[in-house]
Amino acid sequence: MKSLFIATLLTTLIQPVFAQDYYLIAGTYNSPKSEGIYVFNFNSADGIVKKINQVKTFNPSFVTISPDEKFVYSVEETGNNNIGGSIAAFAFNKQTGALTLINQQASGGDHPCYVAIDKTGKWIFAGNYTSGSVAVLPVLENGGLGAATSTVQHTGSGANKDRQKGPHVHCTVISPDNKWLFVPDLGIDKVMIYAFDARTGKLTAAKEPYAESAPGAGPRHFTFHPNNKFAYLVEELSGTVVTFGYKKGKLKQLQRLSSMPDGDTSFAGSADIHVSPDGKFLYASNRSNSNTIAIYRIDEKKGTLTLISHQSVLGKTPRNFNFDPTGKFLLAANQNSDEIVIFKRDIETGLLTDTGNRISIGKPVCIKWIGIDQ
Repeated sequence: MKSLFIATLLTTLIQPVFAQDYYLIAGTYNSPKSEGIYVFNFNSADGIVKKINQVKTFNPSFVTISPDEKFVYSVEETGNNNIGGSIAAFAFNKQTGALTLINQQASGGDHPCYVAIDKTGKWIFAGNYTSGSVAVLPVLENGGLGAATSTVQHTGSGANKDRQKGPHVHCTVISPDNKWLFVPDLGIDKVMIYAFDARTGKLTAAKEPYAESAPGAGPRHFTFHPNNKFAYLVEELSGTVVTFGYKKGKLKQLQRLSSMPDGDTSFAGSADIHVSPDGKFLYASNRSNSNTIAIYRIDEKKGTLTLISHQSVLGKTPRNFNFDPTGKFLLAANQNSDEIVIFKRDIETGLLTDTGNRISIGKPVCIKWIGIDQ
Protein backbone atom coordinates (compact mmCIF):
# COMPACT_ATOMS: atom_id res chain seq x y z
CA MET A 1 0.00 0.00 0.00
CA LYS A 2 2.84 2.34 0.93
CA SER A 3 4.68 1.66 -2.33
CA LEU A 4 1.49 2.34 -4.31
CA PHE A 5 1.09 5.71 -2.53
CA ILE A 6 4.71 6.67 -3.30
CA ALA A 7 4.32 5.66 -6.95
CA THR A 8 1.15 7.71 -7.25
CA LEU A 9 2.81 10.71 -5.62
CA LEU A 10 5.83 10.50 -7.95
CA THR A 11 3.57 10.22 -10.98
CA THR A 12 1.72 13.34 -9.86
CA LEU A 13 4.93 15.28 -9.29
CA ILE A 14 6.46 14.46 -12.67
CA GLN A 15 3.34 15.15 -14.71
CA PRO A 16 3.89 18.05 -17.15
CA VAL A 17 2.59 21.45 -16.11
CA PHE A 18 0.41 22.74 -18.91
CA ALA A 19 1.13 26.29 -19.93
CA GLN A 20 -1.57 28.91 -19.52
CA ASP A 21 -3.61 29.68 -22.59
CA TYR A 22 -4.82 33.22 -23.21
CA TYR A 23 -7.31 35.01 -25.38
CA LEU A 24 -5.60 37.31 -27.87
CA ILE A 25 -7.85 40.21 -28.86
CA ALA A 26 -6.90 41.87 -32.16
CA GLY A 27 -8.27 45.17 -33.43
CA THR A 28 -8.08 45.96 -37.15
CA TYR A 29 -8.85 48.48 -39.82
CA ASN A 30 -11.63 47.35 -42.13
CA SER A 31 -10.29 45.97 -45.39
CA PRO A 32 -11.09 43.20 -47.87
CA LYS A 33 -9.34 40.82 -45.43
CA SER A 34 -10.79 42.09 -42.13
CA GLU A 35 -14.03 43.42 -40.71
CA GLY A 36 -13.80 43.92 -36.99
CA ILE A 37 -12.36 42.53 -33.76
CA TYR A 38 -10.86 39.02 -33.73
CA VAL A 39 -10.45 36.61 -30.81
CA PHE A 40 -7.76 33.90 -30.84
CA ASN A 41 -6.48 31.27 -28.42
CA PHE A 42 -2.76 31.75 -27.72
CA ASN A 43 -0.69 28.95 -26.18
CA SER A 44 2.16 30.40 -24.12
CA ALA A 45 4.21 27.19 -24.34
CA ASP A 46 4.72 27.16 -28.09
CA GLY A 47 3.25 30.44 -29.39
CA ILE A 48 0.66 28.63 -31.48
CA VAL A 49 -2.57 30.50 -32.19
CA LYS A 50 -6.06 29.32 -33.11
CA LYS A 51 -8.96 31.54 -34.15
CA ILE A 52 -11.94 31.44 -31.77
CA ASN A 53 -14.32 34.24 -32.71
CA GLN A 54 -14.82 37.60 -34.35
CA VAL A 55 -17.34 40.43 -34.25
CA LYS A 56 -18.10 42.94 -36.99
CA THR A 57 -17.57 46.61 -36.17
CA PHE A 58 -16.16 49.60 -38.04
CA ASN A 59 -12.42 50.36 -37.86
CA PRO A 60 -11.74 49.02 -34.34
CA SER A 61 -8.14 50.21 -34.57
CA PHE A 62 -7.58 50.25 -30.81
CA VAL A 63 -9.17 48.29 -27.98
CA THR A 64 -8.89 48.12 -24.22
CA ILE A 65 -9.94 45.52 -21.64
CA SER A 66 -11.80 46.15 -18.37
CA PRO A 67 -9.86 45.28 -15.19
CA ASP A 68 -12.20 42.35 -14.50
CA GLU A 69 -11.81 41.17 -18.13
CA LYS A 70 -15.59 41.02 -18.62
CA PHE A 71 -15.77 43.84 -21.16
CA VAL A 72 -13.91 45.02 -24.26
CA TYR A 73 -14.03 48.63 -25.45
CA SER A 74 -13.12 49.62 -28.98
CA VAL A 75 -12.74 52.81 -30.95
CA GLU A 76 -14.74 53.12 -34.16
CA GLU A 77 -12.28 55.31 -36.01
CA THR A 78 -14.40 57.56 -38.17
CA GLY A 79 -15.73 61.11 -38.34
CA ASN A 80 -15.26 64.21 -40.46
CA ASN A 81 -16.15 67.87 -39.99
CA ASN A 82 -16.69 67.23 -36.27
CA ILE A 83 -19.37 64.61 -36.91
CA GLY A 84 -17.30 62.46 -34.60
CA GLY A 85 -16.34 58.86 -34.07
CA SER A 86 -17.57 56.37 -31.49
CA ILE A 87 -16.51 54.05 -28.70
CA ALA A 88 -18.18 50.64 -28.67
CA ALA A 89 -18.72 48.49 -25.55
CA PHE A 90 -18.80 44.68 -25.78
CA ALA A 91 -19.51 42.00 -23.19
CA PHE A 92 -16.88 39.26 -23.29
CA ASN A 93 -17.71 35.62 -22.56
CA LYS A 94 -14.62 34.06 -20.98
CA GLN A 95 -15.93 30.53 -21.58
CA THR A 96 -16.55 30.88 -25.32
CA GLY A 97 -14.53 33.95 -26.33
CA ALA A 98 -17.64 35.59 -27.80
CA LEU A 99 -18.07 39.37 -27.98
CA THR A 100 -21.57 40.86 -27.73
CA LEU A 101 -22.22 44.52 -28.47
CA ILE A 102 -23.78 46.43 -25.56
CA ASN A 103 -23.86 49.96 -26.99
CA GLN A 104 -21.94 52.74 -28.70
CA GLN A 105 -21.27 56.31 -27.61
CA ALA A 106 -19.84 59.37 -29.32
CA SER A 107 -16.10 59.70 -28.68
CA GLY A 108 -16.17 63.47 -28.35
CA GLY A 109 -14.26 64.13 -31.57
CA ASP A 110 -13.17 62.90 -35.00
CA HIS A 111 -11.26 59.67 -35.65
CA PRO A 112 -10.66 58.25 -32.16
CA CYS A 113 -7.42 56.26 -32.42
CA TYR A 114 -6.85 55.29 -28.78
CA VAL A 115 -9.03 54.09 -25.91
CA ALA A 116 -8.06 53.24 -22.33
CA ILE A 117 -9.86 52.46 -19.07
CA ASP A 118 -9.07 53.69 -15.57
CA LYS A 119 -8.02 51.37 -12.75
CA THR A 120 -11.51 51.28 -11.21
CA GLY A 121 -13.10 50.18 -14.47
CA LYS A 122 -15.61 53.01 -14.22
CA TRP A 123 -14.21 55.51 -16.76
CA ILE A 124 -13.11 55.33 -20.40
CA PHE A 125 -10.58 57.74 -21.95
CA ALA A 126 -10.98 58.37 -25.69
CA GLY A 127 -8.24 60.07 -27.71
CA ASN A 128 -9.51 61.75 -30.89
CA TYR A 129 -6.74 62.17 -33.46
CA THR A 130 -8.18 64.47 -36.13
CA SER A 131 -9.97 66.88 -33.82
CA GLY A 132 -7.25 66.81 -31.14
CA SER A 133 -9.48 66.20 -28.16
CA VAL A 134 -9.72 63.80 -25.23
CA ALA A 135 -13.02 62.69 -23.69
CA VAL A 136 -14.00 60.81 -20.53
CA LEU A 137 -17.00 58.45 -20.75
CA PRO A 138 -18.64 56.75 -17.74
CA VAL A 139 -18.99 52.96 -17.65
CA LEU A 140 -22.54 51.91 -16.74
CA GLU A 141 -23.52 49.03 -14.46
CA ASN A 142 -24.05 46.68 -17.40
CA GLY A 143 -20.63 47.54 -18.85
CA GLY A 144 -22.07 49.86 -21.47
CA LEU A 145 -21.05 53.48 -21.91
CA GLY A 146 -22.77 56.74 -20.99
CA ALA A 147 -22.33 60.03 -22.80
CA ALA A 148 -19.02 61.85 -22.24
CA THR A 149 -18.95 63.76 -18.96
CA SER A 150 -15.71 65.61 -19.69
CA THR A 151 -14.11 66.70 -22.96
CA VAL A 152 -10.90 68.68 -23.35
CA GLN A 153 -10.04 70.32 -26.69
CA HIS A 154 -6.35 70.88 -27.42
CA THR A 155 -5.16 73.90 -29.41
CA GLY A 156 -1.98 74.85 -31.21
CA SER A 157 0.24 73.56 -34.01
CA GLY A 158 3.77 72.33 -34.63
CA ALA A 159 6.81 72.91 -36.82
CA ASN A 160 5.94 70.23 -39.38
CA LYS A 161 3.46 72.02 -41.64
CA ASP A 162 2.29 68.81 -43.31
CA ARG A 163 1.50 66.86 -40.14
CA GLN A 164 1.14 69.48 -37.41
CA LYS A 165 -1.37 72.05 -38.65
CA GLY A 166 -3.43 71.42 -35.53
CA PRO A 167 -3.63 69.18 -32.46
CA HIS A 168 -3.67 65.38 -32.92
CA VAL A 169 -4.22 63.36 -29.74
CA HIS A 170 -2.59 59.95 -30.15
CA CYS A 171 -2.64 58.28 -26.76
CA THR A 172 -4.37 58.39 -23.34
CA VAL A 173 -2.45 56.69 -20.52
CA ILE A 174 -3.55 56.73 -16.88
CA SER A 175 -0.86 56.75 -14.19
CA PRO A 176 -0.38 53.63 -12.04
CA ASP A 177 -2.03 55.36 -9.07
CA ASN A 178 -5.03 56.40 -11.25
CA LYS A 179 -4.56 60.10 -10.44
CA TRP A 180 -2.98 61.50 -13.64
CA LEU A 181 -3.79 61.17 -17.33
CA PHE A 182 -0.96 61.55 -19.87
CA VAL A 183 -2.00 62.55 -23.40
CA PRO A 184 0.69 62.73 -26.11
CA ASP A 185 -0.42 65.14 -28.84
CA LEU A 186 1.46 64.65 -32.11
CA GLY A 187 0.24 67.94 -33.54
CA ILE A 188 1.48 70.30 -30.83
CA ASP A 189 4.65 68.49 -29.66
CA LYS A 190 3.46 68.11 -26.09
CA VAL A 191 2.52 65.37 -23.65
CA MET A 192 -0.43 67.00 -21.89
CA ILE A 193 -0.89 66.10 -18.23
CA TYR A 194 -4.24 66.14 -16.43
CA ALA A 195 -5.26 65.50 -12.85
CA PHE A 196 -8.01 62.86 -12.88
CA ASP A 197 -10.82 62.62 -10.31
CA ALA A 198 -12.03 59.00 -10.26
CA ARG A 199 -15.18 60.02 -8.35
CA THR A 200 -16.46 62.43 -10.99
CA GLY A 201 -14.42 61.60 -14.10
CA LYS A 202 -13.27 65.20 -14.34
CA LEU A 203 -9.97 66.21 -15.94
CA THR A 204 -8.14 69.37 -14.88
CA ALA A 205 -4.77 70.67 -16.07
CA ALA A 206 -1.90 69.57 -13.83
CA LYS A 207 0.24 72.14 -12.03
CA GLU A 208 2.90 71.35 -14.66
CA PRO A 209 0.41 70.91 -17.53
CA TYR A 210 2.69 69.35 -20.12
CA ALA A 211 6.11 67.95 -21.04
CA GLU A 212 7.34 69.49 -24.27
CA SER A 213 8.97 67.59 -27.13
CA ALA A 214 11.49 68.98 -29.59
CA PRO A 215 9.86 71.00 -32.41
CA GLY A 216 8.47 68.70 -35.09
CA ALA A 217 9.09 65.52 -33.05
CA GLY A 218 5.46 64.37 -32.97
CA PRO A 219 4.91 62.56 -29.63
CA ARG A 220 2.81 59.44 -30.18
CA HIS A 221 2.73 56.64 -27.56
CA PHE A 222 3.68 56.65 -23.89
CA THR A 223 4.25 53.97 -21.26
CA PHE A 224 5.34 53.55 -17.64
CA HIS A 225 8.08 51.35 -16.25
CA PRO A 226 6.75 48.65 -13.87
CA ASN A 227 8.57 50.34 -10.94
CA ASN A 228 6.57 53.56 -11.61
CA LYS A 229 9.73 55.66 -11.34
CA PHE A 230 10.27 56.09 -15.07
CA ALA A 231 8.20 56.65 -18.21
CA TYR A 232 8.98 56.45 -21.91
CA LEU A 233 7.70 58.25 -25.01
CA VAL A 234 8.07 57.39 -28.69
CA GLU A 235 8.01 60.31 -31.14
CA GLU A 236 6.64 59.44 -34.57
CA LEU A 237 8.00 62.21 -36.79
CA SER A 238 11.57 62.38 -35.47
CA GLY A 239 12.01 58.66 -34.74
CA THR A 240 13.12 59.13 -31.16
CA VAL A 241 12.55 57.60 -27.73
CA VAL A 242 12.48 59.85 -24.67
CA THR A 243 13.19 58.68 -21.11
CA PHE A 244 11.53 60.53 -18.22
CA GLY A 245 11.89 60.40 -14.50
CA TYR A 246 8.38 60.25 -13.03
CA LYS A 247 6.94 61.33 -9.70
CA LYS A 248 3.41 62.40 -8.71
CA GLY A 249 2.23 63.56 -12.13
CA LYS A 250 5.52 65.23 -13.11
CA LEU A 251 7.89 64.25 -15.89
CA LYS A 252 11.59 65.13 -16.00
CA GLN A 253 13.41 64.39 -19.26
CA LEU A 254 16.50 62.24 -18.70
CA GLN A 255 17.50 61.06 -22.16
CA ARG A 256 16.55 61.22 -25.84
CA LEU A 257 17.73 58.56 -28.31
CA SER A 258 17.09 57.63 -31.93
CA SER A 259 14.86 54.62 -32.49
CA MET A 260 16.25 54.03 -35.98
CA PRO A 261 19.04 51.72 -37.15
CA ASP A 262 22.41 53.45 -37.43
CA GLY A 263 22.76 55.18 -40.80
CA ASP A 264 19.07 54.87 -41.71
CA THR A 265 17.98 58.42 -42.57
CA SER A 266 14.56 57.50 -44.00
CA PHE A 267 11.36 58.74 -42.39
CA ALA A 268 10.88 56.80 -39.15
CA GLY A 269 7.13 56.75 -38.66
CA SER A 270 7.78 55.40 -35.16
CA ALA A 271 4.63 53.94 -33.68
CA ASP A 272 4.50 51.88 -30.50
CA ILE A 273 6.51 51.48 -27.30
CA HIS A 274 6.47 48.94 -24.45
CA VAL A 275 8.59 47.93 -21.48
CA SER A 276 9.05 44.18 -21.03
CA PRO A 277 7.06 42.76 -18.08
CA ASP A 278 10.29 42.17 -16.13
CA GLY A 279 11.26 45.85 -16.53
CA LYS A 280 14.66 45.02 -18.05
CA PHE A 281 14.13 46.01 -21.69
CA LEU A 282 12.29 48.59 -23.77
CA TYR A 283 11.05 48.05 -27.32
CA ALA A 284 9.93 50.66 -29.89
CA SER A 285 8.63 50.10 -33.43
CA ASN A 286 9.54 51.96 -36.63
CA ARG A 287 7.35 51.83 -39.74
CA SER A 288 7.97 53.46 -43.16
CA ASN A 289 10.97 51.85 -44.87
CA SER A 290 12.63 50.59 -41.69
CA ASN A 291 10.01 48.11 -40.41
CA THR A 292 12.03 47.35 -37.30
CA ILE A 293 11.72 47.14 -33.56
CA ALA A 294 14.47 48.87 -31.59
CA ILE A 295 15.57 46.96 -28.48
CA TYR A 296 17.10 48.78 -25.49
CA ARG A 297 18.43 47.61 -22.15
CA ILE A 298 17.09 49.65 -19.20
CA ASP A 299 19.40 50.77 -16.40
CA GLU A 300 17.43 49.58 -13.37
CA LYS A 301 18.62 52.47 -11.17
CA LYS A 302 18.66 55.38 -13.63
CA GLY A 303 15.94 54.27 -16.05
CA THR A 304 18.13 55.27 -19.00
CA LEU A 305 18.48 53.20 -22.16
CA THR A 306 21.29 51.50 -24.04
CA LEU A 307 20.56 50.33 -27.58
CA ILE A 308 21.12 46.59 -28.05
CA SER A 309 19.83 45.84 -31.52
CA HIS A 310 17.14 46.27 -34.16
CA GLN A 311 14.88 43.41 -35.18
CA SER A 312 13.16 43.29 -38.57
CA VAL A 313 9.43 42.73 -38.05
CA LEU A 314 9.44 40.50 -41.16
CA GLY A 315 6.58 42.49 -42.60
CA LYS A 316 5.35 46.00 -43.26
CA THR A 317 4.20 48.76 -40.90
CA PRO A 318 4.43 47.54 -37.28
CA ARG A 319 1.79 49.95 -36.01
CA ASN A 320 1.41 48.03 -32.76
CA PHE A 321 3.09 45.19 -30.90
CA ASN A 322 2.71 43.56 -27.52
CA PHE A 323 4.13 40.87 -25.25
CA ASP A 324 2.12 37.84 -24.31
CA PRO A 325 1.30 37.78 -20.55
CA THR A 326 4.27 35.50 -19.79
CA GLY A 327 6.71 37.91 -21.43
CA LYS A 328 8.20 35.05 -23.48
CA PHE A 329 6.77 36.17 -26.80
CA LEU A 330 6.49 39.46 -28.67
CA LEU A 331 3.78 39.78 -31.31
CA ALA A 332 4.19 42.41 -34.05
CA ALA A 333 1.01 43.65 -35.75
CA ASN A 334 2.19 44.42 -39.28
CA GLN A 335 -0.64 46.52 -40.66
CA ASN A 336 0.33 46.66 -44.33
CA SER A 337 1.37 43.03 -44.77
CA ASP A 338 -1.84 41.69 -43.18
CA GLU A 339 -0.09 39.57 -40.61
CA ILE A 340 0.86 39.28 -36.95
CA VAL A 341 4.38 37.87 -36.62
CA ILE A 342 5.19 35.95 -33.44
CA PHE A 343 8.71 36.27 -32.02
CA LYS A 344 10.26 34.36 -29.12
CA ARG A 345 11.85 36.78 -26.63
CA ASP A 346 15.07 35.86 -24.83
CA ILE A 347 14.38 37.06 -21.29
CA GLU A 348 18.11 37.31 -20.54
CA THR A 349 19.29 39.25 -23.61
CA GLY A 350 16.03 40.88 -24.73
CA LEU A 351 16.66 39.73 -28.31
CA LEU A 352 13.92 38.37 -30.57
CA THR A 353 13.87 35.29 -32.81
CA ASP A 354 11.25 34.30 -35.33
CA THR A 355 9.10 31.35 -34.21
CA GLY A 356 7.76 30.86 -37.72
CA ASN A 357 4.24 31.27 -36.34
CA ARG A 358 1.96 33.76 -38.07
CA ILE A 359 -1.58 35.06 -37.74
CA SER A 360 -3.09 35.92 -41.10
CA ILE A 361 -5.37 38.89 -40.49
CA GLY A 362 -6.19 41.99 -42.53
CA LYS A 363 -4.80 45.33 -41.29
CA PRO A 364 -3.94 44.32 -37.68
CA VAL A 365 -3.34 47.39 -35.52
CA CYS A 366 -3.86 46.46 -31.85
CA ILE A 367 -3.14 43.44 -29.62
CA LYS A 368 -4.58 42.90 -26.13
CA TRP A 369 -4.93 39.92 -23.77
CA ILE A 370 -7.54 38.23 -21.57
CA GLY A 371 -6.93 35.21 -19.33
CA ILE A 372 -8.80 31.96 -19.95
CA ASP A 373 -10.53 30.49 -16.91
CA GLN A 374 -9.19 26.99 -16.21
